[in-house]
Amino acid sequence: MDMLMVSFLTVWSVLKIVLLVIMSLCALFIILVVMFQPGNSSGISALGGQTETFLGKNKSKTFEHRMRKLTVISSIVFAVLCIVFAIVAMLANA
Repeated sequence: MDMLMVSFLTVWSVLKIVLLVIMSLCALFIILVVMFQPGNSSGISALGGQTETFLGKNKSKTFEHRMRKLTVISSIVFAVLCIVFAIVAMLANA
């Protein structure tokens, strides 16, 4: 039984380091993607409203849409990693 516990603690220490590195990289990626997103309002034209443009119709192909999609995906990955880290930490302490 002692050997099994030592083996689990070794695996846990390696898993903890790997998860923390991946979570740190994911958090840094989220920060960078959010900083690269353009603002929603474009100065004074936001007050009067805007008409439908070609870019408005093809918004799914724009840089802004891709950045927003990357933000959502990386946030979901980060949240899942946090939950996995919490579950593994609870198992290690039990």
